[in-house]
Amino acid sequence: MANRLTKIYTRTGDDGTTGLGDGTRSSKDSARIETIGCVDELNSCLGLLLVEQLEEGVRSQLEDIQHDLFDLGGDLSIPGRISMSNEQVMRLERQLDQHNASMPALKEFILPGGSRAAALCHLARTVCRRAERAVVKLVRTEEVAALNIQYLNRLSDFLFVLCRALNRQQSVEDVLWQPGKNHSTRTEQ
Repeated sequence: MANRLTKIYTRTGDDGTTGLGDGTRSSKDSARIETIGCVDELNSCLGLLLVEQLEEGVRSQLEDIQHDLFDLGGDLSIPGRISMSNEQVMRLERQLDQHNASMPALKEFILPGGSRAAALCHLARTVCRRAERAVVKLVRTEEVAALNIQYLNRLSDFLFVLCRALNRQQSVEDVLWQPGKNHSTRTEQ
């Protein structure tokens, strides 16, 4: 941060605008601010997941991702800025492959759940998908690096595989979708 925050409230946002990193003002309901908020919410979900008992390697990966998300948020807050790198996407791919290597093949969709950590990770995954959709929408009208979409797309895949890995680490089975499970319980009218 170039300027350290010494006072948290400034009253400058009382008119429904907020400051971007380049000093310009933007409406708090603009697509850019909505996107920044989705990325921030995703980072908060990961912070909640980090409260759980996790293996040190997983903890380190999630902490790295939180830093990446601040880089991504910084890029979003300064139009034209690009600090994200292809290496960050490649790192996620390597970690995803590492976690996925020991997983059995899926034959059904997985319902969010299992262990508490996996359920929190599923929540982060869905927020990640929303952040990705927000970036895709923003790219249509404003300058945003395409690498941000790639990163979030890979991150949601990583989080899906991590959900399975967290369940496995805690000896909890994934919750498999059972198509039509409740069809036979319907009563005839």
